[in-house]
Amino acid sequence: MSNPFNPENGPQPPRILKAPLEIFANLRQLLQHHDPLVITFSERSQRFQSYLIEVDRERGILALDELVPNDGERFFNNGESFKIEAFHDGVRIAWEGQQTQIGEFEGHRCYWSVLPTEVVYHQRRNAFRAPLKMTQMINIELAGAKLNPALKGQLLDISATGCKLRFQGNMSSQLQAGQVYERFTAHLPFGAMTTSVELRHAQYEEKLDLSFIGVRFHNMSGLEQRQIERFVYQLQRESRRDEI
Repeated sequence: MSNPFNPENGPQPPRILKAPLEIFANLRQLLQHHDPLVITFSERSQRFQSYLIEVDRERGILALDELVPNDGERFFNNGESFKIEAFHDGVRIAWEGQQTQIGEFEGHRCYWSVLPTEVVYHQRRNAFRAPLKMTQMINIELAGAKLNPALKGQLLDISATGCKLRFQGNMSSQLQAGQVYERFTAHLPFGAMTTSVELRHAQYEEKLDLSFIGVRFHNMSGLEQRQIERFVYQLQRESRRDEI
């Protein structure tokens, strides 16, 4: 039986995708999973966040949501070159942005651009990521010196290096990317586990009134690491059993 923590499952060297269908499939994943995009402009240090809101293969175009902060729009208007980077399930997906045009999609302001002809695809995660079924949701609490009282939510998926969380309501103003929160507690089937985590990204879905948070485990002890690995391995075995 393969071990999800075996080095052979580790990071792979980056690949350059050039096949239009392969590029479309990866951009479509970013769209469907609402993965945040980081946009940077040449010779500027500021970073902006956006999302893909449409990928049209037949027309060869894509639509970006409004930038956050929105003062980045003037760089689009100036025709400055830019790069786009996103992460999906441990894979870095990046490409050179093309000139944009301000427009609308489904009544909302957006930026239209052509589909890239090359995409960097870099598998960097070295651990199996296990999704949780709705019937086995794990309750979690997130707290720290800069987050009091604790936020209560659910665990959506988990790997040996991090996890995805869900909270009711808009938590984007309370949580900050890059911030370390000292007390993340997950109530696992075999007991509660507490460790510190670093927040990677936060996304609020207004239609669902839910916040989706990505965190990476921070300075875990050996005991905490073994608890996580035990739980991930258990989920992996259950997932394989269900596929039989």
